[in-house]
Amino acid sequence: MQDYCRPDTLDAALAFAAGGARVLAGGTDLYPAAGARLTGPVLDLTGVAGLRGMQAGQGLRIGACTTWTDIAEASLPPALRALQQAAGAVGGRQIQNAGTIGGNLCNASPAADGVPPLLVCDAVVDLAGAKGTRRMALSDFLIGPRQTALQDGEVLVAVHLPQAGLAGGSAFLKLGARAYLVISIAMVAARVVLDRGIATHVAVAVGACSGVAQRLPLVERALTGAAVDQLAGLVRADDVMAQLSPIEDVRATAAYRATAATELVARAVACAAGAA
Repeated sequence: MQDYCRPDTLDAALAFAAGGARVLAGGTDLYPAAGARLTGPVLDLTGVAGLRGMQAGQGLRIGACTTWTDIAEASLPPALRALQQAAGAVGGRQIQNAGTIGGNLCNASPAADGVPPLLVCDAVVDLAGAKGTRRMALSDFLIGPRQTALQDGEVLVAVHLPQAGLAGGSAFLKLGARAYLVISIAMVAARVVLDRGIATHVAVAVGACSGVAQRLPLVERALTGAAVDQLAGLVRADDVMAQLSPIEDVRATAAYRATAATELVARAVACAAGAA
């Protein structure tokens, strides 16, 4: 088996993947993790037709090899403002030009910037392998730190956002030790749908405060039905922390992460309501 393959069709990519190849979709995580030398076999998906770009129709399809720059510069609805804000916060410009949404999800870091904005839009992922294709919720795809539900020989080919997930406005906030080129201490995405000043739908997700990013159902229920000017004040720390399990590391203590997450949720909800 050859050490490196950059096919131009999905069928060819899946044939190579069946041999146990490591998948490259931008390399911004794969290369640093490889250390001094990246060993093969390596499957480079960036040449596969149809894996890059966005197509509307019963929602929005985002190809797995769509770069962060593609996303940040696209004309997208206010519900995806959070995703575009996250795209602009992923590393520096060079990383955004090379890094892809599919790579971000498959790397499955607890601090992956793309995950919370996608969770609040009820994203699903499309997977392909030798046995065919399947679709699952992003929340089910991410099963632990650096762990996904990908089976042997499967690749992620697209992220799909349902039409209902494109309603309202959204916002993304990220806290780190500095403004850029930083791994998050905590990050939050919120999406709010308004009807005559009342929040008819609220979705909130927090990253970097648990093994995988989490939606916050208690917060969402508490805010749904509230007047827009009351939303931030209804965010309770107990509701935020019910789904989270922040760790202590060199970036922050668990207690600091808990406090930061609660404040970020309140701010993100207010910003999302403003965008709506």
